[in-house]
Amino acid sequence: MIRRIQFLKPLQFIAICCFIYLFTVPEALRAQEPNLGANRHFHIQVVEEETGVGVPLVELRTTNEIRYFTDSLGNVAFFEPSMMDQEIYFHVQSHGYEFQKDGFGYRGAKLTPRVNTVAILKIKRINLAERMFRVTGEGIYRDSYLLGLPALVEKPLLNGKVFGSDSVVNAIYHEKLFWFWGDTNRPSYPLGLFHVPGATSDPHAHLSAEQVVNLKYFVAENGFVKPMAQMQGDGPTWISGLTVVKDQIGAQHMLATYVKIQAPMEVYQRGLVGYDDDREEFAKLAEYKLSDPLYADGHSLSDGDAGQEHIHFATPYPFVRVRATYESMLDLTQYESFSYFKEGSRREKYELDRDEEGKLVLGWRRNTMPLTEKFETELVKTGDIGSEESYFQMRSTDSKDRVQLASGSVYWNEYRKKFIMIGVQSFGDPSFLGEIWFSESDKLIGPWLAAKKIVTHDNYSFYNPKQHPYFDQEGGRVIFFVGTYTNMFTDNKDPTPRYNYNQIMYRLDLSDPRLVVTK
Repeated sequence: MIRRIQFLKPLQFIAICCFIYLFTVPEALRAQEPNLGANRHFHIQVVEEETGVGVPLVELRTTNEIRYFTDSLGNVAFFEPSMMDQEIYFHVQSHGYEFQKDGFGYRGAKLTPRVNTVAILKIKRINLAERMFRVTGEGIYRDSYLLGLPALVEKPLLNGKVFGSDSVVNAIYHEKLFWFWGDTNRPSYPLGLFHVPGATSDPHAHLSAEQVVNLKYFVAENGFVKPMAQMQGDGPTWISGLTVVKDQIGAQHMLATYVKIQAPMEVYQRGLVGYDDDREEFAKLAEYKLSDPLYADGHSLSDGDAGQEHIHFATPYPFVRVRATYESMLDLTQYESFSYFKEGSRREKYELDRDEEGKLVLGWRRNTMPLTEKFETELVKTGDIGSEESYFQMRSTDSKDRVQLASGSVYWNEYRKKFIMIGVQSFGDPSFLGEIWFSESDKLIGPWLAAKKIVTHDNYSFYNPKQHPYFDQEGGRVIFFVGTYTNMFTDNKDPTPRYNYNQIMYRLDLSDPRLVVTK
């Protein structure tokens, strides 16, 4: 047979080889052919010490500064031709996690990389919240794919050609969970999409290490995510206050506030948009005056109040509300703010509401700017109010230091029987905008007095955290939230490959005995 093949023409030889392959190699093996990496890699998995679950975003670094980062299952597919079959030291580190230290103070392990073998490294979680997986970006399960492991999502390597996505807003609309992000990076050019990409997923998914968010992006003809809210004018379009309400005949509407941005990060246009089901994008409904003090912003939540259901908007404090109807949301005069300012007050001209005894009177008012922590700090500095009169008195349950929040979300939690807040700290330590806190209150309007840190970062940001109450498990005992992981707002010049400028999911067990929140 070999002698005969030697006399065949090249094309004849190729045809015979293809015939042998098609009829002798099982179809299941042929389907896996592009994923041949499992035949050459050394499999390293980093797992949490207590649970044995893989930990994403763990850095493994050799003594000559070659770095690998675990994927969303905690896996690294290692192959360095010069390092196989010999002892290699790996430094091991990750935000909010800690690897054991040796006698010289190094945190790492000696491993001998061999093809098709596995090494398990156990790391201790310091964070109260557990890092689950990356929601957006390229190569979420890259290493697991190279190792020949089953895919957990339809597109484990590149979905919607998204390389990175900023902060998210969500809403359940017509039995689907809608996701809309801010600025989004693309593979083909440094400038990405600046007009709100979107996707849908199952709102009832049971999130775990094996079951994750399976996003279905809205894409253009080129396969990259399409703009979902491209409003007229220069500069990016962002949306917030995403809300689903019904009109008088019971039809659902998904609404949001949009802004147009010009340098340097200045809002020059604001208005209301509504989702068009036929075009699968937002359409402009109204344009607001920039002087209008009240509109939908932040993250929305529903609550019954005095027999009338309202939509509240948290930024992170839920101090703006409107009746939960389509007609009310279209009418800015129906919005109310919670504050101690008299009706009609603005930042440039305000009046404090005090009773006969001189005490500040808190309440809901129309046509009045909402109370914010930043502005109240200015009032204390100017002496308009005393520090003891401050509404914002949140302190760490451990250090008793003040905790000032920059953004976050609030939702009712059935397990704690309280409203719970997940927020990111302003001027945090060790990260300026990367420290995540948990707080709770019996009422939406507070008081919010105590907080517990649940996530920390080492000179890295994790801003605009957003809780996902639709994913709650065991009656709200386990909750989930995401945030934007980025080196922005830091002096860190070494962004994490693949993870940077993307959304990472965490879960928090509210029965954790360490999660004690007392004044």
